Amino acid sequence: MSSPALVRHPEDSMPAIAEAAPVPAVTPPATPPSFGTLALRWYKLNRGPLRATAIGIVSLLAFLLVWHLLTTYRVVFFVRFTNVPSPLAVYASFTKAIHDPKFFMHVLLSCRRIFIGFSLAAIVGVPLGLIMGRFKLVHEIIFPVAEVLRPIPAIAWVPMAIMLWPTNEQSIVFITFLGSFFPILVNTLHGMSLVDPVLVRAAQCLGARERSIFREVYFPASLPHIFTGLTVGMGVAWVSLIAAEMISGQYGIGYFTWEAYSLVQYADIALGMIAIGVLGLGSSLLIRGAGGLVMPWRSMR
Repeated sequence: MSSPALVRHPEDSMPAIAEAAPVPAVTPPATPPSFGTLALRWYKLNRGPLRATAIGIVSLLAFLLVWHLLTTYRVVFFVRFTNVPSPLAVYASFTKAIHDPKFFMHVLLSCRRIFIGFSLAAIVGVPLGLIMGRFKLVHEIIFPVAEVLRPIPAIAWVPMAIMLWPTNEQSIVFITFLGSFFPILVNTLHGMSLVDPVLVRAAQCLGARERSIFREVYFPASLPHIFTGLTVGMGVAWVSLIAAEMISGQYGIGYFTWEAYSLVQYADIALGMIAIGVLGLGSSLLIRGAGGLVMPWRSMR
């Protein structure tokens, strides 16, 4: 028997048409956020610092207003404001001083003395505090001597410093060094005493040597207290410097203030005091900024 013939349809000879790929949906370009949206985001992120800055500005303005009213009406209420210069008089003295090169020389010399004395105190005080905090024998030898010398005010060191050092400049730097040295030393010691001993034992179990333990455990754990000591030491350094300049100096912002008192220039006295405060504030802010760079984990809290 013959096999049945195969019947071919016309559709069988046409090639298969490939299915069309789905066309992706075209998304419209994202609209950039408006200036108002960006400003609102920035405000939310910086709400705390902005609030603190606004409160500080209002506080300073209120202080200036009270100062102006007390000096304008020459109030006498336990404290006499009869001879105290007004803010406008101090501002007039400031505009005169900024055109006087001698005033800038006073400021620069005081800043140089602070930089040298404070740097020496930090270079000596921080390592000595770390060593005293780690080794009990060193602590027992040095701590009694430091505790005897620490309560002596900087102004009491002026006659001794003049005898110890050949020039007034060196004696003033020495007094500035003493003023900042003890706060740095004490705070570094306090930081070392608060180091968790579990961390030290863990480092020893992992095979860390004494140098590594110092570098990786003690020093980072003590850094917050070290920077606290540096901040406090900077403030005491300015107090010591001004006392030394008033007694034995010939230049400097302390000498400028004392000379204004001797010449009965009350506005210059207030200008010198404000300059001391602004310089001290700037120095402390620099130390806090350095602490934020060295300890970024604290700024993230």
